[in-house]
Amino acid sequence: MAGTVKGGQKAAATNKAKYGKSFYAMIGAKGGKKTGMKGFALNRDLAREAGRKGGTISRRGRVSRKTDIA
Repeated sequence: MAGTVKGGQKAAATNKAKYGKSFYAMIGAKGGKKTGMKGFALNRDLAREAGRKGGTISRRGRVSRKTDIA
């Protein structure tokens, strides 16, 4: 029954019986605590500079100001 809804329910029941009813709450709490502040959350100036660099790079070519008079 692996990979089915019934199999998942059976596995959840087994985990709760082995490790207690708060098994999934404990897993969720561990995951939330493990993650700390990373990346741009620590250095706002670095984030600002990266945004500036990204904003200056254009994906389109230069706009031609010439008008065609036919």
